[in-house]
Amino acid sequence: MSLTYEDRRMTILNQLDVEGKVQVHHLSELLNVSTETVRRDLDRLEKEGKLRKVYGGAVRMRMELVEPPFQSRVQMMKPEKMAIGKLAASLVQDGETIMLDNGTTTIEMIPFLKDKTNVTLITNSITILNLAMETFRGRLIFTGGEVNQECRAVTGSLADQMLDQFKVNKAFISAGGISLTDGLTDFHLAEAVIARKMMQRAEEVILVADHSKFGLSTFARVANLKDISMLVTDSGCPKEWIDKVKALGIEVRISE
Repeated sequence: MSLTYEDRRMTILNQLDVEGKVQVHHLSELLNVSTETVRRDLDRLEKEGKLRKVYGGAVRMRMELVEPPFQSRVQMMKPEKMAIGKLAASLVQDGETIMLDNGTTTIEMIPFLKDKTNVTLITNSITILNLAMETFRGRLIFTGGEVNQECRAVTGSLADQMLDQFKVNKAFISAGGISLTDGLTDFHLAEAVIARKMMQRAEEVILVADHSKFGLSTFARVANLKDISMLVTDSGCPKEWIDKVKALGIEVRISE
């Protein structure tokens, strides 16, 4: 029985969500249809604004090339981020030193760290610093460096050099996009550099990301997906993605 366009459409878009791109010949074999049919489907999906055709296939539409303003991002996926933050904070053990990068998901960890008095927290995020000064009772270290007002964080060579002085138990990293082909990416090159350095200085790297980040590639590459130790995400994360991440040997934790 041949697949309808709607069936083929769903399969193509699911492939795009996981892989970030599709190839005509691969889809032809997967869907058991001619390459001409696949090309017509891709033409139709491009007109629908679901993808962009490239030589030999198509890639996902990159609608997130421009990051929303910080205050808008704080409110986006708020319940999911709070649940992820609570679960991520529970992974912090007494006596540990942790790094938090500048993300709207890592921020959500701070309220759940308030009782961990024997923990050292290092961050480059001005927002996390301000919130931690109000509620966190452990040791707090701010990296210093050049203030990036758009990102509300410090970046640049001074921050990078200071991070070199530390070796920590866990680094909690956020991402603008997560792709099997492009790995972890960020909207800002300066923040990608800092996140990568935090990963290098940690014994364990924990990615905190809500389900909306999967299948996206943004401007600046941070690291390969296989470079993380654990993923903490929400229940909206597609099973296909969870299976793919686990296949890389990465532990996955799902928040409630």
